[in-house]
Amino acid sequence: MDDALKVYEDKMGKTISNLKEELSTIRAGRANPAVLNKITVDYYGQATPIAQIASVTVPEARILQIQPWDKGQVKAIEKAINKSDIGINPSNDGSVIRLIFPELTEERRKSLAKDVKKKGEAAKVALRNIRRDANDFIKKQEKAGEYTEDDSKKAVADIQKLTDKYSETAEKETDAKTKEIMTV
Repeated sequence: MDDALKVYEDKMGKTISNLKEELSTIRAGRANPAVLNKITVDYYGQATPIAQIASVTVPEARILQIQPWDKGQVKAIEKAINKSDIGINPSNDGSVIRLIFPELTEERRKSLAKDVKKKGEAAKVALRNIRRDANDFIKKQEKAGEYTEDDSKKAVADIQKLTDKYSETAEKETDAKTKEIMTV
């Protein structure tokens, strides 16, 4: 595969990375610090991720503990968590914030599994769009005389192989997350 098509492979890789990141923020009944990744706190006028202003630990399987380095930020962190959509109410003892993850109900597990499936499908659609863009690029190169017909067919086949490979990876990621969610 030539360098011009390497761009499309990189885009597919970023799509899978993005999917993994999104899946890591979905809670599966166990405490996972990744659920806090998208939450930012107003830290002296700057939107700052929680992990940059506090230590986040998992003392027990279903408890996340957030200990700010600046005790004055406890209220700000608590407020940011309350405003987020993670669905857990923080409890604060003045210096430490605890998030207690409740057991997921069967209904909630199914809802989360559907959400995981949607994210997986969105990633596959993105991969197909990248494949379409690559194929359009190949056709333009062929018309411009940059590629021969044989080179063009080989490049289209290479892009299809990449699409299949990354689609399979997306499928494996969503299946693994679904299994994690549905495990009681």
